[in-house]
Amino acid sequence: MTLRPVQVNIKALDDSAVGRFWAEALGWRVHSGGSGVTAVHPVGFDWLNPVVVGIDVVTVPEPKTTTKNRVHLDLATTSAAHQAELVARLQALGATPVHVGQGTVPWTVLADPEGNEFCVLEPRETYRDTGPIAAVVVDCVDPRAMARFWDAALDWTLHEVSDDHATLRSAGGGGPHLEFLRTPDVKTVPDRVHLDLVPGPRDDKAAEVARLRALGATDLDLGQGDVPWTCLADPEGHEFCVLARS
Repeated sequence: MTLRPVQVNIKALDDSAVGRFWAEALGWRVHSGGSGVTAVHPVGFDWLNPVVVGIDVVTVPEPKTTTKNRVHLDLATTSAAHQAELVARLQALGATPVHVGQGTVPWTVLADPEGNEFCVLEPRETYRDTGPIAAVVVDCVDPRAMARFWDAALDWTLHEVSDDHATLRSAGGGGPHLEFLRTPDVKTVPDRVHLDLVPGPRDDKAAEVARLRALGATDLDLGQGDVPWTCLADPEGHEFCVLARS
């Protein structure tokens, strides 16, 4: 059992433009994954043995709705000056400020060129060694239930769990946190952003998918047809995919 998050999958009308934005935002490289797919990875990224989490932007025909995404990225900074510089640079790249009811907070909420929300955090010791992506954050109704499912699903370590918040991270350290935050809103539209998982080298993908179903995941038909990955949803309906290693 070594399922690991390998990439954040972002749907877009223009995968190339959104991919370029995220590459510039993170200081990573753009890799074409074929027509309609743009991958964004750091130097040395190994998707078969991931520590950091890459980004895969996939073209879809539908634009983002006005509903806030239930999955978003938090970006790390090292100082107040770095935070201010990063916010200014991201806006120059095409990001826009957005209000999602955050009120007065020390972080800045922005959206990428197609409206996908993300946060630029103030410096936090917790994220000192994550790289540019501090956390993949999932809104949910019950963080404890999400922690139980994802702790059993992944080869990651559960670091914190409460009624309001749960955090997992790679057992080896490094890379982003996976965080679940309690929100009063329930899921109403398909996720524009989701996680892709990859099995370990000695794991059978079909067996891993069966194990996830036994934990409470459900099959998901997005019109994907005959593809080498399997689309599932967690117990609160958040979509994710299990990729094949070859």
